[in-house]
Amino acid sequence: MWVIAAVLCVVLLAVLGVRHFVVTTYHVPSGSMAPTLNAGEYIVVDRTSRGTARRGDVVVFDGKGYFGGASQYWVKRVIGVGGDRVRCCTSEGQLEVNGRPLEEPYLPDSLTRASAVDFDVAVPEGHMFLLGDSRDHSSDSRNHLGDPGGGMVPVSRTQGRVTRVVWPLSDGREISH
Repeated sequence: MWVIAAVLCVVLLAVLGVRHFVVTTYHVPSGSMAPTLNAGEYIVVDRTSRGTARRGDVVVFDGKGYFGGASQYWVKRVIGVGGDRVRCCTSEGQLEVNGRPLEEPYLPDSLTRASAVDFDVAVPEGHMFLLGDSRDHSSDSRNHLGDPGGGMVPVSRTQGRVTRVVWPLSDGREISH
């Protein structure tokens, strides 16, 4: 009997350890990342990438004090990282990062301009500039340009990189970066 209890405890600790340190799931509450992620989907987040960000990554982060007052997890795409200059928009309506137009094949086809809001920002070291893929329906770094921090979120606030959609099963897919 004790052996079974010990095995169950080890299995439970292993599952909890994997969930806390390796991967976890989050619910997507809105359509701000459509068509990449849709409202109601469940996503897998690679926790081993916590505290890191690369341009193009889709990340989950804690926006407390940056995107809202309460501790709340957000999912957005990293557009700029420390040292980058991000500007909107080129004459073709594209974002520009470090003087080069940013190719964004993930944007909805209906979008004619990368952002309705013009901006030109320098991303401080250790921070990131984040946008939703559904730019007309996303609260993101653009909405906080005038706030303390200028819409930038510390990279240390990332919970991890989104790797795949797991629910609904019929929509399961890998998320490319």
